[in-house]
Amino acid sequence: MIKIKWGIIGLGKIAGKFATGLMYADKTELHAVASRDLEKAKSFAGKFNCKKYYGSYLELMQDEKIDVVYIATPHAFHHELSIQCLKLGKAVLCEKPFALNASQAQEMIDTARENNTFIMEALWTAFLPHFKHVSRIVNKKEYGEIRSLKADFGFPAEYDATKRLFNKSLGGGSLLDIGIYPVFLAYSLLGKPEEILAKAKMTETGVDLNCEIVFIYSNGRKIELFSTFEEKTKTMAEIEFEKARIQINSRFHEPTSITTYVNNKHEVRDFGVENNGYTYEAEHVNRMLQEKRIESNIWTHQNTLDLIQLLDEIRNKIGLAY
Repeated sequence: MIKIKWGIIGLGKIAGKFATGLMYADKTELHAVASRDLEKAKSFAGKFNCKKYYGSYLELMQDEKIDVVYIATPHAFHHELSIQCLKLGKAVLCEKPFALNASQAQEMIDTARENNTFIMEALWTAFLPHFKHVSRIVNKKEYGEIRSLKADFGFPAEYDATKRLFNKSLGGGSLLDIGIYPVFLAYSLLGKPEEILAKAKMTETGVDLNCEIVFIYSNGRKIELFSTFEEKTKTMAEIEFEKARIQINSRFHEPTSITTYVNNKHEVRDFGVENNGYTYEAEHVNRMLQEKRIESNIWTHQNTLDLIQLLDEIRNKIGLAY
């Protein structure tokens, strides 16, 4: 098996988590990192035993030894940087949200196909053991059909109009930053809804401070989703089936346990994840590259397009345009 050499562009908090996950992945090397702040790149490289660091993104993209680039910049730069990487023959794992809208996402995927180069949205939850377990239960209808689903994600964020979370020019707002996880969960387990209802509380910068979403499916099923920067929420998911109830415990998008309630009994199952969980996603990308694929067989290009189209429709409902 060939060792896959990674590069990371954008060295914020999420990049540190991903780099930590890479340390546990088989046949994997963090070869280079890049930041517009060279000292930041040097410090990050030292922390993760990385051979090279660059003060520009283009320098990293031009490093011939790199197989795949993880893009962890603010949302607004995902589209441009992914296309640059792809045109230089670098595979891309692009942090969620994949782009700011469906048009950008389609262009990124088209570029990957034109250059016969791999690209995937970094929705790491899709590769975690607890999520795959719940997905199997749903697909096999072990407890019948889903009757309802509720999922939330919230944390208190100090308001700063210049920072990423609240800056419209950087793709700020709770929906794209954390609301994407409840939306992803509902879409992954139930597909696209027949109707979407949404309302939001907006900030002075014109992005959503919180977002309430209802997905309406056949038979009148209503799925309730919520994201907020105002308060810490349970960040759990509750799924009501015909014959049981499953609770994906806090925080549902990370490695966690599930509690199954059936026949007046409950059972807690832990999945024994020994690292921070990003390893699963990285190893999946490694495997796709070794198999010379340009698209994941788990989180496909169509999955990414479906998800961004849902986010676009929600944004339209709450009046958020980038």
